[in-house]
Amino acid sequence: MQSRWRRLLLPTLALLPVLAILAGLGTWQLQRLRWKTDLLATIAAAEAGPPIPLTEHPQDYTKVFTEGRFRHEQAVTLGVEVRGATLGTHLLVPLEREGAPPLLVDRGWLPLERGPVSQPEGIQRVEGYVRPGETAGLFSATDDPATRRFYSLDPAAIGAAIGQPGLLPFAVVAMGPAGGTLPQPAQHLPRPPNSHLGYVITWYGLALSALGVFIAWARVRLKESA
Repeated sequence: MQSRWRRLLLPTLALLPVLAILAGLGTWQLQRLRWKTDLLATIAAAEAGPPIPLTEHPQDYTKVFTEGRFRHEQAVTLGVEVRGATLGTHLLVPLEREGAPPLLVDRGWLPLERGPVSQPEGIQRVEGYVRPGETAGLFSATDDPATRRFYSLDPAAIGAAIGQPGLLPFAVVAMGPAGGTLPQPAQHLPRPPNSHLGYVITWYGLALSALGVFIAWARVRLKESA
């Protein structure tokens, strides 16, 4: 009897790390599901409420307002986005504020082959949502500071390229009504996709399937050895 069970020792040892990995991935996706659900709830609450004054440490995707002067001569572009059949980008402009650190404002989308772009002067009130900064990833497109084309929202890198140090580590994405002028501001807060539940089911399901297959195989092996 003991020798029969001993035959299952190596397969069991091989199975355990596989189950640990699959269960770990399922647990990680479960945590991501909770985080994404809370984030979407925060976004929904922010969009339903009025904008609040911008602070130096706002919550991501909070709807805020602030005032300052645009430095249009230091504008840069961020990323690429296709709308309809038109390839475009986003226009980022530093906003200098009295008694507060400057920050980048994503004024909106405009075609790469752009037409006239509005450049409001004087003190401007900006309403929008907080977009967290990021750093370039392994597969990110390479920024081109010389032409002021950027593909990652990294305020420190952008500030160094345009001679605007001290930018806050996030941007405000301007919101406003749709119109014929460029750039076109956002009309609503983003809604990131939430597919983590499917991943949770997939990883836990694979773990249970592997365990079930192993149990069925082990029963056959034990019968053959009887």
